[in-house]
Amino acid sequence: MLFRSNTVEHMHLLGTQARAASAWMARASAADKRAALLRLAALLRDHQAPLQRENAKDLERARASGLSDPMIDRLKLTPAILETCAQGCEQLAGMPDIIGEIIGLRQQPSGIRVGQMRVPIGVFGMIYESRPNVTIEAASLSIKSGNACILRGGSEAIDSNRALAELVSQALSDAGLSPHAVQLVQTTDRAAVSELVAMPEFVDVIIPRGGKGLIERISREARVPVIKHLDGNCHTYVDDPCDLEQAITVTDNAKTQKYSPCNATESLLVAQGVAATFLPRIGAVLAAKGVEMRACPQAKALLSAVPGARVVDATEQDWFEEYLAPVLSVKVVQGLDEAIEHINRYSSHHTDAILTRDHVHAQRFLREVDSASVMVNASTRFADGFEYGLGAEIGISTDKFHARGPVGIEGLTSLKYVVLGQGEVRR
Repeated sequence: MLFRSNTVEHMHLLGTQARAASAWMARASAADKRAALLRLAALLRDHQAPLQRENAKDLERARASGLSDPMIDRLKLTPAILETCAQGCEQLAGMPDIIGEIIGLRQQPSGIRVGQMRVPIGVFGMIYESRPNVTIEAASLSIKSGNACILRGGSEAIDSNRALAELVSQALSDAGLSPHAVQLVQTTDRAAVSELVAMPEFVDVIIPRGGKGLIERISREARVPVIKHLDGNCHTYVDDPCDLEQAITVTDNAKTQKYSPCNATESLLVAQGVAATFLPRIGAVLAAKGVEMRACPQAKALLSAVPGARVVDATEQDWFEEYLAPVLSVKVVQGLDEAIEHINRYSSHHTDAILTRDHVHAQRFLREVDSASVMVNASTRFADGFEYGLGAEIGISTDKFHARGPVGIEGLTSLKYVVLGQGEVRR
């Protein structure tokens, strides 16, 4: 009972400090925010060795507890990952500051001018699992957008997250900003999550990033708005006609470049007209990499002849699955209409791609596929804030309001109406 009381007190202290810091960040200059981001990038590069030592503690615990390989992969803070984080900070630092920007200013018949000003949301809570690099992505976007944030990472990454959060606090302080603008929940008590999502007096929006169970729980318990996505069942559709060599290269990358991210392709759809040519060739590529293919009857017949291919019958559930592993569902479809119908039915509305040489088909796919990111002749692995030029992302939203797709700076802001007058009165 005492521990529970301490958790509540801890969360309320973080909330109070965050609310005060949000006012500070809202008036922070573009130069100060830029300085904090550049300082954070430098600290990440200078502290690679100690960060990896803390990360090793998390990895050791994860392996001892029997965590799956894809989940362990998500925990790693490799030099390449830390460098990407640093580059993300620098990219954000170099981007224009949109806070205070007035858009759509229009003169009205009364004489007043009406427009909208972009302002920070205030305080957001971020709840995430595994990936400690999310600590830096969330912190850097929070700084750039003039918000304060409270971060609650998973217990499996607690040592890594604490080490990263200390660098963020140092960067903020060195730039003359409040170190409370980015705070990490220090307890691994699950009750902290329940408190964080039920503090509307302190928190303006919650952003969960993790498994389906976590996000469903947050959505049930939250007393503040939630920006979320549940799954990453992404599709690649190989159209008739397509550039065969390009389709093989892109499909391979979309599935195998990395298995664990939510933007990896989990379902492959192939048009009837190119299936006999395309499937044996992509099957050989995937077989060489140990990818299991769960196929419809027609796809199975074409793939089974591939030496070393692991091919099994697909079930209805396979069309819905986010594997996060070397497993791919494969289906032959009649053409574009069936592909779009299949995607809109089974997709998680995250990211879906068409590989085609037909401009009309490409345009229909872009218009009719109901997903947050829709691509033509590109790997689904590009569905990422850094790759979209956002500097970083706080997550990928499959909601249809406020923010959709990778949530960058604009997704962490709001618009308020401003009215400019010269003494006008309403008659």
